[in-house]
Amino acid sequence: MQKIYIILAVMLIGLSACVKLDEKPTSFISPEEFYKTANDAVSAVNAIYYPLVDNSTGAQPIYNRLFYTGLDFLTDDLDAGPGSPNAEVRALAKLTHASTNLRIQQIWTEHYEGINKANIALERIPAITMDTKLKNRLLGEASFLRAFYYFNLVRLYGDVPLLLADQTRLSLAELQVPRTPKEAVYTQIIKDFADAAGLFKNGSAGDAGRAAEGAAVALLSKVYLTRRDWGNSVKYAEDVINGPYGYGLFDDYSQVFLPAFKNGKEHIFSAQIKGSIISTGHLITSSDIRSGVPGLKGSYGNQLTFYKVGNDNFFSLYKLYSNKDKRKRVSFTTFYISPTDGKKYATINVPGDSVPFINKNWDPNYAATGQSDANMNVLRFAEVLLIHAEAENELNGPTPKAYGSLNKIRKRAGLDELTTGLTKDQFRDSVYLDRRLELVAECHRFFDLIRQTGTEVTGVGPEGKGILLKNLKLVGKTNVAPRHYLYAIPQGEIDRNPKLTQNPGWE
Repeated sequence: MQKIYIILAVMLIGLSACVKLDEKPTSFISPEEFYKTANDAVSAVNAIYYPLVDNSTGAQPIYNRLFYTGLDFLTDDLDAGPGSPNAEVRALAKLTHASTNLRIQQIWTEHYEGINKANIALERIPAITMDTKLKNRLLGEASFLRAFYYFNLVRLYGDVPLLLADQTRLSLAELQVPRTPKEAVYTQIIKDFADAAGLFKNGSAGDAGRAAEGAAVALLSKVYLTRRDWGNSVKYAEDVINGPYGYGLFDDYSQVFLPAFKNGKEHIFSAQIKGSIISTGHLITSSDIRSGVPGLKGSYGNQLTFYKVGNDNFFSLYKLYSNKDKRKRVSFTTFYISPTDGKKYATINVPGDSVPFINKNWDPNYAATGQSDANMNVLRFAEVLLIHAEAENELNGPTPKAYGSLNKIRKRAGLDELTTGLTKDQFRDSVYLDRRLELVAECHRFFDLIRQTGTEVTGVGPEGKGILLKNLKLVGKTNVAPRHYLYAIPQGEIDRNPKLTQNPGWE
């Protein structure tokens, strides 16, 4: 397979470096003068990846805690921990946030930053005289990333402005556009992913960290799953499973997350994080780690959602795993050993119980600093198998193909394979549960709760019809309401662009 890796310490177009700059530059390179060489083209495409993991303003980047606080905290899995004092983050976790919430604004802003950088690359690179295969690959990456950013936006906000031109060239009036119907946005997403796959096929091999043909095909499968187009979802999932890309499952679940195995055969697309060189560092790890352990830097800003079930006041997702499920002890830890005094630090004020801490981002090489070189998985082969099992079941019922894909996940986890005889509904529930257990804390659960509502895609469903409302109420997040099927359009965007309308319930 193509290994893909980006070192973000390169010069990125339009971004300040992580050093003090002279505020009185003596020269300026205009866009017309800059986009001349193959190196310019590579730098332009590198810049499109930047919002995924880093941010020149010091804000939380998309896949470097922003989606934790802006997505996973809004679910029945995760919550704001005691080390997360930010009022806006805690409001998200309680679903009391408003359209002015900073995280809601940042998610919008950083996605559109990536989209505009992709638009610039797609406009400028074709005119550069350079190796054709390299040009195809770079245009493929730009198309892929634009589609990916829009895929997140349309799932979160519904109708969004579809901007396909360099925004820096547009006038204020040209930028003040209404929201584009989500159907048209999805049409463009599918086109961009398909274009990217074709360009990659005719392009040069990329370095580790970059999007590739298999990633474009896999994302098409996920887009069609979101659209409930089961036939196309099955088709593209099988293209990935049976295709020439070399993807597969690691034998050991822990290898999915350890930095020593990053960009391996299971990793289809990952947000590349090297905590020691990006300006923000790895923002998730120290927030996962329990505070108060000598020699460890941890704030316990991220925690599982604890709720009451029967006489158990500290029930959580952790207790849905069977004890023989190998994913349980990889995804969580119930104690830390202090590197300073050698003592075991475990439960916090819960006599006779264990409080699990999220462990997926742990890097044994940086324990004392709270840093990590662990990538954030965006799409891995295990999810493609789950997509295939779900879509095949919806299309044809629990066929041997559907069982085969799901049982590969269960076998690696150390669980018994499902035997034939399940109804379509029973098999669907099995897939949903294994998605939850396999992908916990990887920023999928919110989208899954929305997608599994049975309502119109990314639409607002009636009270009681979707599992978002039901599940969040079960864990005590009683402020959840039908409006939460979509994010609010950030109020700051509406203030700047009077042609934007607000989503229902957020007016």
